[in-house]
Amino acid sequence: MMNEFPHMQPKGSGWIEVVVGCMFSGKTEELIRRLRRAKIAKQKVIVFKPVIDNRYSADSVVSHSELSIESVNINNITEVYERVGDAQVVGIDEAQFFSNDLIKVCTDLANSGKRVVVAGLDQDYRGVPFEPMPELMAIAEFVTKTLAICVVCGNPASRTQRTIASGDRVLVGAADSYEARCRKCHYIPGEGEDPALF
Repeated sequence: MMNEFPHMQPKGSGWIEVVVGCMFSGKTEELIRRLRRAKIAKQKVIVFKPVIDNRYSADSVVSHSELSIESVNINNITEVYERVGDAQVVGIDEAQFFSNDLIKVCTDLANSGKRVVVAGLDQDYRGVPFEPMPELMAIAEFVTKTLAICVVCGNPASRTQRTIASGDRVLVGAADSYEARCRKCHYIPGEGEDPALF
């Protein structure tokens, strides 16, 4: 059974928490909630996000519901080593945009006694596992999968539907480019018809 209260772990042990799901499922909101609780407990917190994610703010992680927490922008996940300092809790948002070095960085941080909280997409717009998230989920102590609501039928949504024409795997956007869809209503652009049209 998953421990719902990871802050109750024994002292002196680091660990990794991963929050995954499709877009609009509340991943960033959950990341911010956990980090704010750590701050209330007077723990030293630092948050990182990729430079590429400039949708809402240049110096904060911001959820679609407009919750925010101050963050440090980085180009490469290995920059965390020189910037983490004496933080006890390390947050990383939009982790799917980082290289596979994310695995080693998170492991090193946890092994050094830090609590590492990571949020990101687990699948790309085609429904394919989005590296490096699957491997990170496998080595994490705690994994939370959030679901959105399908905009077509109202079922639980686990897929991110791209709504504009682009074959690029990485395309930063929000409601202007993506929707939450369930398995039944999701389709791959260029490979089928949108179920929402029928």
